[in-house]
Parts: sequence; C-alpha cells; structure tokens
Amino acid sequence: MQLVERQALVGGEWKDATYEKRFSVLNPADGSEIARVADCGTTEAQQALDAAEIAFRSWRQTTAAQRSEVLRRWAGLMLDRQEELARLLTAEQGKPLAEARGEVAYAAGFLTWFAEEGRRSHGGVVPPHRNDARIVVMKEPVGVVAAVTPWNFPLAMITRKIGPALAAGCTIVIKPAEDTPLSALALARLGEEAGVPAGVVSIVTTTSPADVVGVWMASPAVRKFSFTGSTATGKLLMRQCADTVKRVSLELGGNAPLIVFDDADIELAVRGTIASKFRNTGQTCVCANRILVEDGIYDRYAAALSKAVAALKVAPGVEEGTAQGPLINAAALTKVERHVADAIAKGASVLTGGVRHDRGGLFYAPTVLRDVTPDMALAQEETFGPVAGLFRFRGEQEAIALANATETGLSAYFFTRDIGRAWRVAAALEAGMVGINEGVISTEVAPFGGIKQSGLGREGASEGLDEYLESKYVLFGGLSVQ
Repeated sequence: MQLVERQALVGGEWKDATYEKRFSVLNPADGSEIARVADCGTTEAQQALDAAEIAFRSWRQTTAAQRSEVLRRWAGLMLDRQEELARLLTAEQGKPLAEARGEVAYAAGFLTWFAEEGRRSHGGVVPPHRNDARIVVMKEPVGVVAAVTPWNFPLAMITRKIGPALAAGCTIVIKPAEDTPLSALALARLGEEAGVPAGVVSIVTTTSPADVVGVWMASPAVRKFSFTGSTATGKLLMRQCADTVKRVSLELGGNAPLIVFDDADIELAVRGTIASKFRNTGQTCVCANRILVEDGIYDRYAAALSKAVAALKVAPGVEEGTAQGPLINAAALTKVERHVADAIAKGASVLTGGVRHDRGGLFYAPTVLRDVTPDMALAQEETFGPVAGLFRFRGEQEAIALANATETGLSAYFFTRDIGRAWRVAAALEAGMVGINEGVISTEVAPFGGIKQSGLGREGASEGLDEYLESKYVLFGGLSVQ
C-alpha cells in the first residue's frame, strides 16, 4: 500500500490539522492501527471552503472537454492503481478483496461516465410566446458543493458526487467517514496527478463532523449539499440547509424487501438473495433487509438459502476466497446482536449462524432466521449486517402490502417467472429502484436514489448531472423579425 496519505487535502495543500491533532484508522479485521490521520476542525473547513470559492471562478470557465479530460485521466489512474486502492480499501473497511477490486472499478466508472455526460449538458431554444422574442435555456454549474460520504463504499460514494460536480463546473469540499478516510485521501492524491486544479476538490478528515460540516452548512457560499448516510442524520442536515436554501441531494437509509414468489427459480433466487443481502457483510444501503417468501416454497427456499449461507467463508478480506469480512466497528456488531436476540425472543428460529463467529473480534456468522414477523426490530430497522430474516406471505397483494409497510423506499427486489406479475409488482412497489430476478442493481448508467424517507434526488445517469446544474432562462426581446 503506497497510497496512504496522513494529511488532509485543503485548498490544494496537504496539511496537518491545527495543533497537529490526529486520529487512528483501524483495520476492523484485527484492530491494528493502519495510520494516524489529520483530525481537522473549523479552521480547515473554512480554508477548504474559501479555496473552493476562488477555484470555482476559474473552473467554471473551463470547457466541458477540458473537464472531461481531467476526469478521464483520473479514472485511468484509479484503474492503473486498482490493486493498491483495493488493498487499502480492504484494510480500512474490511470487505473482501474481490469486492474491493470491484468497488475501485465501479468508482472509476462514475468518473468516466460523467466525463462523457458533462459534454452533453445541453441547454435549449424554446419556441417563443411572441414573434419579436426568442427564449434560450442555459445550463450553468450550481456553485460550491459540500458533501458528506459514508464508510461502506468509501471510493464509489465519493466519485459519484465528485464526477458530476466537476463535470458540471462545480468545486467540492468533502468530509469522508472517519472510519475510512484513507481511501478518500488516496483518491485525492490521484486526482492531483490527473490535473485537478488546487481548490477544486478538498478532503477534510475529522472526528468532529458537526464542527466541520457546520461551517459549510452555515455558509451561503455553499450552494449545494450532498449526503449519503442515515435517515436521522440526513433529516438534521436538511434542516440546517434550509437557513441558506441550499440545493440538497440525500441518499438515506433503506429497509429493502426481497420477495420470492412461488413460481420463482429457487436457485436463482438464492443466488440473488446472497448477492443482495450478504455483499459487504450486509453493510449496504440497498441490501435486502426483509426476505418475503411465498408459503408454497417457504420451506424449500429456507433450506436452500441456509445451506448456501452456511458455506460462505468468513475471514479477513485479504484471505483468498473470503465472502464475509468483519463488521465495521463495535456499534455495528452490537446492533446485529440486538436484532437477532429480539427476533429469537419474539419467536424466530435460527437456521444457521445467529452468533459471533469463531474468529472473534468484529466477525459475525452469516445468519438466516425463519418465522420472522413485522413486529421484530429487524423488520422495522435497517440491520446493516449479515442477517437474513425470512417472512412468510400468501398471495401477491399481501407481499406488496408487506413490502411497502415501511417509511423508507430506496430499493426492492423480487423473483418471479410470470411476466405479467413482473410488470404489476414493479409498478406497485414503493421504491426508487427495483431489481427483478436480480440482486445487484447498482450501476453508473442508471439513476440511483429513493423515495419516501430514503432521500431526495438521484446519483448516476444523466439525472446525476442535473443535480449539479441550474437552468437559466434568457429572454431576447425587441427583435426585428422582418
């Protein structure tokens, strides 16, 4: 790992924090210290913001082609250093190395996509309302952007904000998660090498997020705020944005249903369930959180899923063949244990797992529970861990009602071989994204985001670029048409 940076990138300078404060970044697989990183505060937050304001004046004047070239180089450098980035990501986040390699490629994909999409941010000419006038709609960058990113995908969650922001002509200040700052800093180092000008991107690492983000929330210079994280924190930050009427993008929590109808291909459904539920040890916002299985195949599906889950290799992410790494921290482990204990106390049965793994530390055995009911905590809260709870339903309408019985609406999945049912259920599910006979839906070419309390706005696709652009209406009057 040669890309380990310990200073924050503030306005084009690699800087220590005031009074040289630092915090430890730990490997969740064994608790060892990887590095000590600058623990920034309000001073660095303001410096980053000031630099972003200055850089915006020139960056917005660059052509779309120039911005595209920088993003393309950046993506290329990420792929050139894929193995180093993946090993660094696994070290601080814990996911299996194969998944980490996949995330590097996925993250680079956002830079490549928006390098292309930024050249298509077309305005338009609108048919006028009178003969002596012409109407033009121009697309302009929003301005300075502030972003807060999570620990579960510490590269991809940054590039899907940086990509459209820079492509649109915006500058951006970012606070990465304190559990995984090293991936963000390594990404910034490669951005410098790719030609990102000073001040266009700043990475402010901190264990005092309220102080750092508070500076950005209070400033009218920040015109847009983008956040990926919990619903509770998103609501708080949205309130803070209201004082200066910032544009807001929020990708918040989920409680995704995965429905297995009795006509489904059970083998395909099991593979899809494992891909959705157990990827990144269950620590993704689009994880299947409630597995709804139709009565006629419930026992067969439960047996097949349990057998497959029991075979998953649990180990540090760097070990060959690892399918499940550690949870991110002790709080995550405690939540998983609470959800399992609550379910068992209320009548659920353990088919496999249900305890901490023999490896100890932050490892938890991949778990399948049967006879789960809506009154249990894992039905009402996002578990964010390797626990699959199986619910029983009878009929399509009951499945839809159970699936929609949540305040969130990020993603949903279902398995069926009935094409009519596929269209009906996809339309009826209250979710921003739906996977049919598929457990992995994330891609840079499609709009990612939720409805209800899962957030606002979309990331990826052409919609992701629109989040960083303003439409300016210009009326040319008094024109001679003779």
